[in-house]
Amino acid sequence: MAEHEYIQDTPVQRLRNWVLSEMVRGAGYALAFLLFIGVVYGVIWGIGQLLPSESKNAPPPMPYSALEAPLVVAKA
Repeated sequence: MAEHEYIQDTPVQRLRNWVLSEMVRGAGYALAFLLFIGVVYGVIWGIGQLLPSESKNAPPPMPYSALEAPLVVAKA
């Protein structure tokens, strides 16, 4: 069989194709990571929906977190 060069890329074209493939691969990794975060968030949200509504309206576990600091106004 005769050997034919069907794709005759110049070094500039090969470099451009390599850079594009690396950027597309990085975008794919970023998409996979964001989808993973979305799935984890969805699982946490789903577990929260299974909890009774009384647990969602419970007071804070630390009693001091609900206190407000008094407003101090400087007198002239």
